[in-house]
Amino acid sequence: MRTDYSNWTPITVAEVRDLFDPIPVWWAIAGGWALDLHIGHQTRKHSDTDIVFFRDEQEAVFDRLSQDWLIYKAESGKLSVREPGEYLATTKDIWVCKDENSPWAFQLMIIDREQDEWVYRRERSIRRNWTDIRAFTTEGTPYLKPELQLLYKGGSTEIREKDQLDFERILPHLIGEERQWLSFSLQTQFPQGHPWTEVIKSYRSR
Repeated sequence: MRTDYSNWTPITVAEVRDLFDPIPVWWAIAGGWALDLHIGHQTRKHSDTDIVFFRDEQEAVFDRLSQDWLIYKAESGKLSVREPGEYLATTKDIWVCKDENSPWAFQLMIIDREQDEWVYRRERSIRRNWTDIRAFTTEGTPYLKPELQLLYKGGSTEIREKDQLDFERILPHLIGEERQWLSFSLQTQFPQGHPWTEVIKSYRSR
């Protein structure tokens, strides 16, 4: 079991595309890189590279990656090797490296869908057609749409400093319906209130 959680040498977005394009599955860049791809330039240093894909397509993803990479499950604060052929029914976080001594190269986030809908795991009433949750750069790189990525950041149990800065940086780049969707989703998950919803409301009133 590895405990070197900060030992990262992340691959680039271009390398991710070269790796995932041949795999016949839906996938997208996520995390801070997704937000930077949306606005067209890098705004900060990224300590890792995140990719999302759907749980029901994991077999194709893992079959391809296991040829050249070592796959670890991240659960309950611990990292353990995914066994060959193991189906991950609830795991959502995967760390990938070349071998047991090499730095972490990229992180996989497994997301869920039911029929034609993506399902937000923290509040399952928040849904969206799964074909409408990613966008593409001019080069054709898929990335998670910014309002969804901000929901993942703002919907966490703790809003990290970098998540707050990402929110403040990206908000001016969201169109009205994207801001409205993010605000409604945060209100749905946090009916008692969320600090970002007031910011979004005040932004709309400018």
